[in-house]
Amino acid sequence: MAGAFVSTPANAQGNVDPMAADQFMATLASHCGKAFAGRIINNLPASATPDAFEGKALVMHVRGCDAPERELRVPFHVGDDHSRTWVLTRTGSGLRLKHDHRHEDGTPDAVTMYGGETADAGTAARQAFPVDAESVAMFEREGMNASLNNTWAMEVEQGKRFVYELSRPGGRLFQVEFDLSQPVALPPAPWGAQ
Repeated sequence: MAGAFVSTPANAQGNVDPMAADQFMATLASHCGKAFAGRIINNLPASATPDAFEGKALVMHVRGCDAPERELRVPFHVGDDHSRTWVLTRTGSGLRLKHDHRHEDGTPDAVTMYGGETADAGTAARQAFPVDAESVAMFEREGMNASLNNTWAMEVEQGKRFVYELSRPGGRLFQVEFDLSQPVALPPAPWGAQ
C-alpha cells in the first residue's frame, strides 16, 4: 500500500528487529519436552457464571518440536480437559497462532483452528495475533460475536515465565501465567495427538 506506515518495534539501539519472531520461537523451543504449571493472573470482567478455567490445574506442554524454527505445538491442559493445543507457525512475515480444539475421540470441534497472524514484528519477548478473517467467519457462523475482535498474545521470558493472553475491546482480558523455572510432570497427550 503506497504511503502506508507500518509501525515495527525497535531494539535498544533504535533499529527495527526483523528477527523477533525467530527469537521468540527459539526461546519457547528451548523448553521443548517440558511441561509447566500456570495460574490465572487476569480474568476480566468478572463473570456471574462459573468459569471453565477457575479452580482447575492449568498446564502447558511444549511439544511438537520436530522443526521448532517452523512450528511448535503447545497443548494447554485444563484439569482433565486435554482438548486445546496452541499451534505456532513461522510465516514469511511473522508468526501465526491457531487454536486446535478437539473432542476426546480426537475429532475436531466445530470451533477449531481459529486465531490470527502477527501484524507487526513484535519483540523477542512478546507477539500479538489479531483475529484473522477465517476465524471471524467461523465465529459469525457459530454465533460467537463477542470474539470478532479478539487479539491473542504470548509472552516468553527464558526460564522465567510464559503468558497466554486473550483481549478484546470493552475490557475483556484473560491471562494465564506459567512458571518456566519449575517443570512439572508431563500431562497425557492432547486429544487427537499422533
